[in-house]
Amino acid sequence: MTDTKMAVFKGKRIRRILHDNEWWFSIADAVTALTDSVDAGAYWRKLKQRLTEEGSEVVTFCHGLKLEASDGKKYETDCANTEGIFRIIQSIPSPKAEPFKRWLAKVGYERVQEIEDPELAAKRTRLLYKLKGYSENWIEKRMRGIAIREELTDEWQKRGVKEQKEYEILTAEISKATFGVTPGEYKKLKGLKRQNLRDHMDDLELIFNMLGERVTTEISQQEKPDTFIKNKKVAARGGRVAGNAREQTEKEIGRSVVSRKNYLQTPESKNVVERHFGK
Repeated sequence: MTDTKMAVFKGKRIRRILHDNEWWFSIADAVTALTDSVDAGAYWRKLKQRLTEEGSEVVTFCHGLKLEASDGKKYETDCANTEGIFRIIQSIPSPKAEPFKRWLAKVGYERVQEIEDPELAAKRTRLLYKLKGYSENWIEKRMRGIAIREELTDEWQKRGVKEQKEYEILTAEISKATFGVTPGEYKKLKGLKRQNLRDHMDDLELIFNMLGERVTTEISQQEKPDTFIKNKKVAARGGRVAGNAREQTEKEIGRSVVSRKNYLQTPESKNVVERHFGK
């Protein structure tokens, strides 16, 4: 399972992805940061061709990983880990090379720290949410949701789920059964594009999302599904448990849990965005 995040170097966004417990960076993004090229992809293809012709082993450090593009879709992108990016930098004449190396070393070292002490990653995540204006109560639920999600993806890995697309399909099954909409439909409802859907859920949405994923994990651990189809059925069952609970809750409170509410304009802690679906 991979985890995609964005890093920033001197105002330039560098896409990176957590793969095999280390950061892999978009080579094209690194080229953009170093050269200000208007077509970083073309620059990298030309450099890659030259290095290959020269017999350089640098190209062997590259690996195609799916990263989200500006259109919100994921495409296979040439990436390199810290060592690979260091080697590629040596082939790019740029006054920014040394500052970029220092930045890269810092980013890589933070990941090493987090592997050795997972609590550091949690602390950094909590701080980021706090700086964005989220309340302590919301952060507690969000952090618990992250832990439950990780437990679920670990369980799916044990059951033979490997491809990113498979994770997306299983996640959609839980979401449809829990909320009646897929994650993509949910993001559209909330007016989101590249933002993380869960970062724009309110308390009840987070709670039912956690319930669906946790129940799915429990069922999977008991039944040990050995095919993707079986995993898909388990995901739907886990989501239905949360969906039934959501429907009963909606009857009691007289409103929909599924909401257009998001935190694009207003921090969660101020909590002034309309709560009700349709407003």
